[in-house]
Amino acid sequence: MTKHTAIFIALSLLLSHVSGAELLGGAAKVDITDYQAGPVNDPSFARALVLKSGDRTTALVAVDAVAIGGIGRIGNGFLATVRGQVEKDCGIPAEAIIINASHCHAVVRADTAQLVVKAITTAASQLTPLKAGTGTGNEDRISENRRMTLKDGSQVDMRRAYSMPPDDQVASVGPIDPEIGLLKLERTDGTPFAVVYQFACHPIMNPPSKGNSADYPGFASKAIEEALGHETMALFLQGCGGDINPIRYKEPTRPADAEPLGAMLATKVLSALQNVKTQPSQLLQVERTQLSLPRAADYDTRIAAIEVSQKKLLASLKPTNINFKSFLPLLIQHKLYPEMPSHYAQGYLHDKASDRKSIEQLDADNKALVEAYLGNIQVMEELTRLNTNQALLKRHREETLAANSNSLSVEVCGLRVGDFKLVTFPGEITVQVGLNIKKAAAQKHSFVSGYTNGYIYYTPTVAQRANTGYAQEDCDTLVAPEWQQLFEARAVEVLKRLAQ
Repeated sequence: MTKHTAIFIALSLLLSHVSGAELLGGAAKVDITDYQAGPVNDPSFARALVLKSGDRTTALVAVDAVAIGGIGRIGNGFLATVRGQVEKDCGIPAEAIIINASHCHAVVRADTAQLVVKAITTAASQLTPLKAGTGTGNEDRISENRRMTLKDGSQVDMRRAYSMPPDDQVASVGPIDPEIGLLKLERTDGTPFAVVYQFACHPIMNPPSKGNSADYPGFASKAIEEALGHETMALFLQGCGGDINPIRYKEPTRPADAEPLGAMLATKVLSALQNVKTQPSQLLQVERTQLSLPRAADYDTRIAAIEVSQKKLLASLKPTNINFKSFLPLLIQHKLYPEMPSHYAQGYLHDKASDRKSIEQLDADNKALVEAYLGNIQVMEELTRLNTNQALLKRHREETLAANSNSLSVEVCGLRVGDFKLVTFPGEITVQVGLNIKKAAAQKHSFVSGYTNGYIYYTPTVAQRANTGYAQEDCDTLVAPEWQQLFEARAVEVLKRLAQ
């Protein structure tokens, strides 16, 4: 028996499920928006759900923030602070507190830890008998995979930090996960109490220029809560959305707006909830284990490979005697009228051979200049992608050197409420990993959430880590490729134990 398995089993026994006990629950939310940080488009909240069955109690918290530590306003000591204070104030075991960040880019208050403690303790102080039910919905209209496989086999991703690749180079795009995981909680009289809904997609549709925002999860939760009434609380849990963007995230022809996406997600949640039946005396189970992951050790190799590509691209730049001011009208002329771009038709019909030859030579010269300039633009775009991702690799190389360790310890948690089963991880899990786990576990109503109880940046697949095109997911990472098999195996183990 390995050390991590022994710890895993010990904690599982400590927090083993209770069958047939009355399910009690309390819910509370607090506004965590920093209204002093600039314009506010819509508020951000921390929503806490406390559940109790027999002598087992757990707290599930959904925070409208970018991460639980690592980046953003929530510091690395946040989780320990909240757990320690909640355990002291209301006796909920630290290991039974699960906190998920929606990954919206809202600016939250500096005292968010204290506000989350307040939400949990408030929820714990007003427990009421509940019924629970589990279901799923499907929403395939609001998300898309942001990674594109090019015809040369490499991949690039879709970010505001750099340009899209040329259309004629794109061969395919990756998958999405349209499943919505649902936990429906009702009071014993049948009135709505709370909804936990889980979905995989980056909440980045509201640009910073629109002001502080909880993005589409904030709009979805608001719509669900207003539709159900009875002071219902809707908790959004981010899934495996590491490489999933809002649909048409890069479209320049209309303003970016998260509210319609939130409305569509809320509509699907509300529709699916109608088919979920609730029952009293539901199972409640929490499991927690530590997983040791190998740190990436290939930063120097990858940085060197980018430098080689940068040199080749720089050497491919072609000299031209035009600038953008002269390039643009020439481009339009040659694309609109490629047979006669430089003059009216009559100029090409002169009988004098020298006149025709001079204008045809002008056309040929200008066409070569336009093609050279277009090529230089494409090189510039490729360099921008490489430079941006190279900076990520360099930053994480320095972090890894400072850590002075070959491994990274992360927390994997499992939660079961009735038939609802959830396994969590602190990284930005890419979607294929979540799909793999759900398939391998072969357990109905099993879901996988990243962005939980910590933050370790992106955790891409082995294939994504080997990408020669370079994308954020495979450069903005601390883990070696072996992380995938280790986590997938542990996640499946957790889900299967929860199902027992």
